[in-house]
Amino acid sequence: MADNLHSGYFNRGLDAVDPEIWRALQAEEERQQDGIELIASENIVSRATLEALGSSIVNKTVEGYPGNRYYGGATQADQIESIAIERANRLFNCAYANVQPHSGSQANLAVFLAFVKPGDTVLSMDLSAGGHLSHGSRANLTGKWFDIRHYGVRPDDGLLDYDDVETQAKSCLPKLIICGGSAYPRAVDFERFRRIADDVGAILLADMAHFAGLVAGGVHPNPIPHAHVSTATTYKNLRGARGGMILSADESLARKLNSAVFPGVQGSVMLNTVAAKAVCLGEALRPEFKTYAKAVLDNARVLASTLAACGLDVVTGGTDTPLMLVDLRGLSLTGDRASESLERAGLTCNKNGIPGDSQPPTVTSGLRFGVSAGTTRGFGTSEFESIGQLIAEVILGLANNPTSQDQLEKRILTKARALTGRFPIYADVI
Repeated sequence: MADNLHSGYFNRGLDAVDPEIWRALQAEEERQQDGIELIASENIVSRATLEALGSSIVNKTVEGYPGNRYYGGATQADQIESIAIERANRLFNCAYANVQPHSGSQANLAVFLAFVKPGDTVLSMDLSAGGHLSHGSRANLTGKWFDIRHYGVRPDDGLLDYDDVETQAKSCLPKLIICGGSAYPRAVDFERFRRIADDVGAILLADMAHFAGLVAGGVHPNPIPHAHVSTATTYKNLRGARGGMILSADESLARKLNSAVFPGVQGSVMLNTVAAKAVCLGEALRPEFKTYAKAVLDNARVLASTLAACGLDVVTGGTDTPLMLVDLRGLSLTGDRASESLERAGLTCNKNGIPGDSQPPTVTSGLRFGVSAGTTRGFGTSEFESIGQLIAEVILGLANNPTSQDQLEKRILTKARALTGRFPIYADVI
């Protein structure tokens, strides 16, 4: 009876067991193959990372940290997590790394738990200026449990005003200051932020989720020597599995931060994800990753300059990171309409708020573009110049001649697929 009950359980493939899900995954693979991915939070992982994610370590449950688990049978789990930690420390030149956070938001929440109490004051970048939900948005737990004060950017150029940040810090005396965000395209002066934090006795958290790969590749300032603690994600331009990390140059913070992650905000470790994180960190330690990081930055700057040359309003006039924002208000367009049109044309991006935006988050007045996935695919500066021209053609067509937009989208889609056809990704992954 047992044989019949488990017949095929260990050897039948997804296409036979669950054809509905299999078809959806096949369609997603086709979408990724055929489309130009410009969402700044996405990338394309290696086949080795896919294998780690789908490995049998997914069956294992552990809690705690290497050498101090709550379950037996953890020899390989300890080895894998220790390798990931060692690689993170080496890659970012830090003394402490926690690779367990399920996401960047979980990593940030753990930092809150480690250093501040409910009701304490926290100073962070406003979401509309480029900050992140997990930095104190009212919709997030951090915005509900803490006294959040926000700094923004200058209205004339969209850049951080460090004098204003210092003035606000001296006024509200925060326990925690956060720099970095999800839609601020320029490099942050981490040294200046640390001086401000020291002057008011605050802990400085640097969130480098959107440029960690550039830091790893040596083409972006490293916040770790300046911030008390830094958080990062392993996807985006680190090209790994979805997940987060906490990093610090101060090893004495290990006990406080480790207990904040487990048992503070998380339970069991997702070991297949930790294994995949170890793979991407190992890949990032190879010399060719520096070439990739430089290409990301070069491509981002070419895309931003192309969009500007085509007449689009690029926030801050350019970028120092893999992402950039376009302000659509001068064209009387909204982000939702523009992103939907671009997607139909094979160019996937996301609607995004821009500084001073009066539209709700479901609509927005801007678009956010990123180049990490396209660079992984093999696109260079000439391809991103062409992509910028295609983006501008779609957006300007929507603004100036919307009645012909359907035909325009189909024409651009053909061009987009011709480009992706020259740079294929996986074959027969599913």
